[in-house]
Amino acid sequence: MGDSSCVDTKKDTVSNRKLLKFFIPLGLSASLVTISHIIINSTLTRADNPELIIASYVIAMSLFSITERLGVLLRHTCSALVRDRKSFQLMAHVAFYVITTLMLISVTIAFTPLGSWIFSKLFGVETNMVGQIVEVYQILVIVILFSAIRCLFQGVIILNKQTKWLTFGMVIRLIGMYLLSLYFIHTGNINAKTGAYIFLLGMMIESIVSYIEGRFLVKKMVNEDPSHKITTKSQIFRFYKPLILSSLIIVLVAPLINVFLGKTNDIELAIAAYAIAFSITQLMLSFFTYIHQIVLTFYNENSEKVKKFTFTIGVVPVIVLALFNFTPLGHLFIENIIGANDRLLEASLQALRFFLIMAVVFPILDYCNGLLLLRSQTSVMVYSQTTHVLVLLAVLVTASSIVPQWNGMIGSLAHSMGMAAELGVVSLFILKKNRGLKKNQANINKMQNKLAN
Repeated sequence: MGDSSCVDTKKDTVSNRKLLKFFIPLGLSASLVTISHIIINSTLTRADNPELIIASYVIAMSLFSITERLGVLLRHTCSALVRDRKSFQLMAHVAFYVITTLMLISVTIAFTPLGSWIFSKLFGVETNMVGQIVEVYQILVIVILFSAIRCLFQGVIILNKQTKWLTFGMVIRLIGMYLLSLYFIHTGNINAKTGAYIFLLGMMIESIVSYIEGRFLVKKMVNEDPSHKITTKSQIFRFYKPLILSSLIIVLVAPLINVFLGKTNDIELAIAAYAIAFSITQLMLSFFTYIHQIVLTFYNENSEKVKKFTFTIGVVPVIVLALFNFTPLGHLFIENIIGANDRLLEASLQALRFFLIMAVVFPILDYCNGLLLLRSQTSVMVYSQTTHVLVLLAVLVTASSIVPQWNGMIGSLAHSMGMAAELGVVSLFILKKNRGLKKNQANINKMQNKLAN
């Protein structure tokens, strides 16, 4: 009886209030990221040639997002593997290697003819734009450094359940970006590099906040936890490498969709409708992109509580997106907030319907990925995300051949089915592992019973 009450007390510490206190700041910080893009875009639209300026900034950002993504993975790795000062030091060494590699690659692209070749040949950019794009990317190289540092220390902050600091850092970042934006607007000196400077300032501010709080929390950790199994850098690299590979695989999704939307009946309408529908879906899902962190932080304390909580909040984006699809809300939002009308309005609403599948799948997938991170089974993500891309490609090829008149709907269907296939692979692996664990536990219980008898 004594042991049972002890366990119950431990489980009671993971209340819904505690989970909400941890999760809401994470969700807010993820949602607030969209405001930073609004600040930059609203500044660039005031330039003399806004179409050219915005296009140059967006193209440079598309390459930046690939390299930055590898630095962002430090957040997952740190929150999953760091438990004491010794493991943090090992993590910091790995982060140094990662950041150095990313910086060497980025600097090579930014300051050698390789950058011009990538943007002109791979991205198909016109010659008169290449110079501007390279200049923007040269500034974004510095952003990669601060972003990686930010993510390393955010991993520590999340580990210590101090998620309010992520929201605080994001709010201060937005204030700094807005003030610099006002300066550029007031002086009238706006070009493609303006967006990169605003983004750089914001990332510097957020990384400084994360560094200060993260260092403070590291000092409070025990020097060495005897029960912690991470004792070498090679263990961290084994966890991190599959994340890199799976990220490089999933990067193929956006370009593949764009290529096959180019084979539809109305290319411009298809691309625009898909982009609008996807941006709305991302807006709905952005608040829920940290479900995996709930699993990493609380699952070992109370797995059932975590499961119920995450599946309960996972219903929210489904309900909201359903309201957008089946009530006048979606029509009003796209027409009045986004500014689309007539054919584009209807095509966007049609594409949005298939994203309901993604809204259902995403929270469950993020929960399952949290389990993989918790159990250091990141290699599974390589297979699951490869499946995502293969299924997406199959749907794109089939739909663009048979029903090209679906236009943007083809992109939303393919993307949603790819994510559903990814969930299928992850779920099968987790179920198989759970059965194996139960079987092993049953065998252990049998052995113990025999010995007792």
